[in-house]
Formats: sequence, structure tokens, C-alpha cells
Amino acid sequence: MKIICISDTHNKHRNLDIPEGDVIVHAGDFTENGTKAETFNFLEWFSELPHKHKILIAGNHDFYLEKNRAHIDAIIPNKINYLMDSGICIENVNFWGSPFTPGDGHWAFNKTRGSQISHHWNIIPQNTDFLITHGPPFGILDELDNKHHIGCEKLEKRIRDLKLKHHLFGHVHNDYGIVRTKTTVFINSASLDEKYRTINAPLIINHKQS
Repeated sequence: MKIICISDTHNKHRNLDIPEGDVIVHAGDFTENGTKAETFNFLEWFSELPHKHKILIAGNHDFYLEKNRAHIDAIIPNKINYLMDSGICIENVNFWGSPFTPGDGHWAFNKTRGSQISHHWNIIPQNTDFLITHGPPFGILDELDNKHHIGCEKLEKRIRDLKLKHHLFGHVHNDYGIVRTKTTVFINSASLDEKYRTINAPLIINHKQS
């Protein structure tokens, strides 16, 4: 299974050169201001990509989806699998997605650090093959230019406890890349750099199905 990973396109999705693959995953922040027009522009583009399976989560910029949670089925095209604390199994591979990031509530899908955001991590299933969140775990591909780490400590602990094999995310534009530990492959697929230039290529994961 060839999985294409993108994130943080912020309305510049049409500038990307998207490789062929079986599954494409967008890890949130597909809009900049979170408007209805931006949202539908992206959803139209994403739904028409040739990949057989399309998986989407929201990010902290995607206010329109947060404000319209009750009507999400009427917003998301049928060709897109939208995950919000939910999962999907594709060809015996289990994906789980959650949009929440630590914050003070001024952004979309923000939760305070500690027990409030832990609620969302605690429901990640043990059998998850690919975890998709918008934000990174603490200490892994989460470093800003000022060397400050903004990842979530509770998320890092949950991933470690579950020994998850793959974690896809974005959010931190200037820490794009892949890090491998003994148990987990961490993928920060932020498509834009810190200056909002589309210079980060989509990342490709070739997953051998058991």
C-alpha cells in the first residue's frame, strides 16, 4: 500500500505535485482563515484526486468544520473519509484520526493540555496501524525556530504506551520530515515551510500489509 502524506496546505493545495498512490492523507490545516469558501474549494480539489482512498482530518485553522460538526455529513463529499476521533479500515490497515491540538481555545479544535486533551488520546485503539493527528507529539518534529517544543506530552505518552507503528501529523511547518524510533515512524508532512512556500514535497510511505 502506497500512502501519500500531506498537511498544512493553507489554500495552496493546487500548487502541489501529488504523486500517485493508493491512499492520500491530509493531516489538517487545509484552509488559512477557515471560511466556507476556502473549505469547499479544498474539498472539491481533494475529492477529485485519483487516489482510491482519501483520508482527511481538520486542523487548528479549519474553523468551518469545527462550527458545523452537526452537519458534517452534508459538507464532506462521499469520496473523502473524514476522521474526527474515528477510524477506518482499508485493506486490513487501520487508520485513526483526530484533529485536536493543545491550545487556549482561540483556534479551531483546541483543547487545554492535560486531562482535557488526554480524553481524545485515550480513545485511540490499540490496533491502530496509522495514527493521524494535526499536531505532533512532544519532542518529535515539533520544534519551532526558537527551539521551543510545542508538541503534546500526553500524545507522546499514549503513542509510546500503545507502541504505535506510524504517526502522521503536520502543524509545525519548519520541522518537516520523518523520524524513526525502535517502535514508531513519525511523519511530519507539512507541505508549506515557515514562510508558507510550497517547497516540502508530499511524503510517501510504502506499507507492507501483513
